[in-house]
Amino acid sequence: MLEFRLRKALQVWQAAPAPLVVSGSGEAEVMADWLLARGVPEASIVKEPQARSTNENLERSRALFPEAEYLTVVTSSFHVPRTRVWAWHLAIPVRVIAAPTPETSRMKNYAREVVALPHSVTRVVWRRFVRRVFGR
Repeated sequence: MLEFRLRKALQVWQAAPAPLVVSGSGEAEVMADWLLARGVPEASIVKEPQARSTNENLERSRALFPEAEYLTVVTSSFHVPRTRVWAWHLAIPVRVIAAPTPETSRMKNYAREVVALPHSVTRVVWRRFVRRVFGR
């Protein structure tokens, strides 16, 4: 799946070169190496190796480019709705581009999203409730 996302990100970058943030604990370095091997200049790759979740990926990427009009996020097709939920909650303007999900992992990942998406929505609702009621 990671390679599918990287292929799509490379296509997006080739069409309109801009800084590429590779984000994720354990993935950022691998993604950077893959992109470098395919001709993306090192100066165009920004590594963010700390994020461990969708919301952290978004928050940390936004912190790197706070003045950007929006972030272009390439994610697996099954993950698009959850990415949008978190971006909305965090008030991060995004353009989400779906990378194809390999056929061999579609069933497992779409099934996972049946639980993960409502879980994320519940977390967002809870955070907003706590903020409104307790001012945090």
